[in-house]
Amino acid sequence: MKLSEAKAVVTGGASGLGFATAQRIIDEGGQVVLFDINDELGAESVAALGDRATYLNTDVADEASVRKSVREAGKTMGGITLAVNCAGIATAGRALGREGPWPTSNFNRVIQINLIGSFNVTKEAAAVMNENEPTEDGERGVVISTASIAAFEGQIGQAAYAASKGGVHAMMLPLAREFAGFGIRVNTVAPGIMLTPMMSGMSDEIKESLASQVPFPKRLGRPEEFASTVAYIYETSYVNSETIRVDGAIRMQPK
Repeated sequence: MKLSEAKAVVTGGASGLGFATAQRIIDEGGQVVLFDINDELGAESVAALGDRATYLNTDVADEASVRKSVREAGKTMGGITLAVNCAGIATAGRALGREGPWPTSNFNRVIQINLIGSFNVTKEAAAVMNENEPTEDGERGVVISTASIAAFEGQIGQAAYAASKGGVHAMMLPLAREFAGFGIRVNTVAPGIMLTPMMSGMSDEIKESLASQVPFPKRLGRPEEFASTVAYIYETSYVNSETIRVDGAIRMQPK
């Protein structure tokens, strides 16, 4: 699979890791449809990416919304060969905080967007990929989801987030096994502390403190490094059912 020929859908594509991934695909010559719920930012992102990029308002937690957007994206690009799940939220809260037990509705929302949202896009995109003509290796498409190092070392207050990202990691193998018969690979990237828009709002002092915890290199991760990992997975056919940590060897402490 060549990124220059990719027909990709990227969730959370209007900013952060999603936008960096879309930019890499566009730079290589591929096509991208951004899925996001921020229409203003989506329009700005498409304008920055150019003619081979399109935006569709898509709520990944809503199965009908995802199905409609995936089918429209397939028609726009003449198929789908790559789906990258970057949409997510990082709502945190102690299960038993000062104000009492954390509302289960908060937990449910994180799971619905991060985990079920990734599943919604994966299955709908795979249905469109299955219509592609296979490559010489028999490939029809690639799905790459975003987990997190929190899937393995969740911190205090991250029960919901860690559960959602752990689920993304855990569902990869059974999906890869199932989709092997269709020639569709399923992989996951688990980023560490990345310079996303959420991080940009923090003070330099906090950023420096976080960076100091990274063994090497002692800095926060760049979205472009996430995008490079996506490119590597897409173009390397023998990488299947793998979670790649992009984290500078950090192992998060309890808090």
